[in-house]
Amino acid sequence: MTTTLFVSATREEAAHLPAGTDLLITGVGTLGCAIRLTRELAGREQLPDQIINIGTAGALRDGISGVFEVNHVYQHDFSSDLISQMMGRPHPNGRILPVTGRLPSARLATGDAFISDTTTRDRLAANADLCDMEGAAVVAVADSFGIPVTLLKQVSDNADETAATTWFEAVDAGARELYDALITHRFLT
Repeated sequence: MTTTLFVSATREEAAHLPAGTDLLITGVGTLGCAIRLTRELAGREQLPDQIINIGTAGALRDGISGVFEVNHVYQHDFSSDLISQMMGRPHPNGRILPVTGRLPSARLATGDAFISDTTTRDRLAANADLCDMEGAAVVAVADSFGIPVTLLKQVSDNADETAATTWFEAVDAGARELYDALITHRFLT
């Protein structure tokens, strides 16, 4: 039997997972997420067979809605090109992820800012479809432990000036939509 650790930034985003689900709540943002997930995995006698990160994400273009499986993630607030130039060697930023094909796929930009303005949204949309605040950190930690990882993101807002209000209004319905996708597409049995 495959063991799965579900990782979510907030309890609200995981509110509809069944009792007894192996779930880690990391808090919001990349650093806290990385620390909590690393401590969790390092403290386990048996590592999970896979990690599934669930959570909400902002849409970087109009008309994007639903639940997506992330096929590429990068840290949008890390200047990898400049650092590569300064250091004289590559510092890659981004990871292509295998997907199951059970859900539509999307590219994800992760950073430590809640995106809530159209200028930033438009800039990020050049390289991503969605934005969040933990995905790249979950992938980095999972990779360091050699654990396969899947990112499932539900679009909660449009990453524009209405995003903060929209997120609070939409998070419970988003958690329900994530749960339904987990069941329907056999990520949770």
